[in-house]
Amino acid sequence: IEALADALLFAPGSLPRGDRELIAAYVSARNDCTFCRNSHSAFAAAQLDAGMRLVEQVCADPDSAPISPKLRALLRIAAAVQQTGQAVTPELIDAARAEGATDVELHDTVLIAAAFCMLNRYVDGLGTVAPTDPSLYQASVPRIVATGYSSADRDR
Repeated sequence: IEALADALLFAPGSLPRGDRELIAAYVSARNDCTFCRNSHSAFAAAQLDAGMRLVEQVCADPDSAPISPKLRALLRIAAAVQQTGQAVTPELIDAARAEGATDVELHDTVLIAAAFCMLNRYVDGLGTVAPTDPSLYQASVPRIVATGYSSADRDR
């Protein structure tokens, strides 16, 4: 799981790491996965200039959040994926391309959203203990931001 998270969210990619974490947090919020929503919100906030306030705005209503039109269009695609892959319409893709999204960014958005639907179900299906206090996720932020998700494996 950690290697997948590293590949999707930490490794060099088409989108900034904060935006990729924001997509993960947004999809996790839509799936009502407390652990993933809170943890990836913390990781996104640490990597976005506007911090947690922006993450909360995006999770509540990306259409009114102060984000770029391209990121807004990508989040619409992520929301469609969260419902079903078949909801990703040519119109959504065309709208994202019109805002400057590349094919790689579109691919990565769909992959992150789809993977987090699976990961959210995995975490919740295993009955993972998920603290509801978002501040309890802060202890992991420095390590994740600095070295990624598999850093514990690299340290062995």
